[in-house]
Amino acid sequence: MEVEVERSSGRIQVTRAVCAHDCGLMINPDAVQNQVEGCIVQTLSRALYEGVVWDRDRVTSIDWAGYPILRFPQAPPIEVDLMQHLDQPPLGVGEPAPVAAALGNAVFDATGVRFRTVPLRAERVKAGLDAKGG
Repeated sequence: MEVEVERSSGRIQVTRAVCAHDCGLMINPDAVQNQVEGCIVQTLSRALYEGVVWDRDRVTSIDWAGYPILRFPQAPPIEVDLMQHLDQPPLGVGEPAPVAAALGNAVFDATGVRFRTVPLRAERVKAGLDAKGG
């Protein structure tokens, strides 16, 4: 994962995502490609923006209008390298799980600040940068 972090606001822009995926024999490689790309976009949305909000009594994020998500113009170019194994049985594709960890590592590489909680909303990143002094 490659990112740019706007230090004045804490805004993260993911500029590139790369994933290698080994899932045995692929019956439909195009569907596997779509599954992996979709997972990356959805997980980036969770890692950057999404989070249920509540007060003392109830959940307050109750509709899509007030629930932040990654919009397609914000999605990075995604490169997927699928490993086809014709000598193995078909397995499940599953989902490439370490997307949030890859994002956190990219932000650490860009800023020197380690974030261990998602979502990495701009205000959280800005506070972390300010606490570190930059």
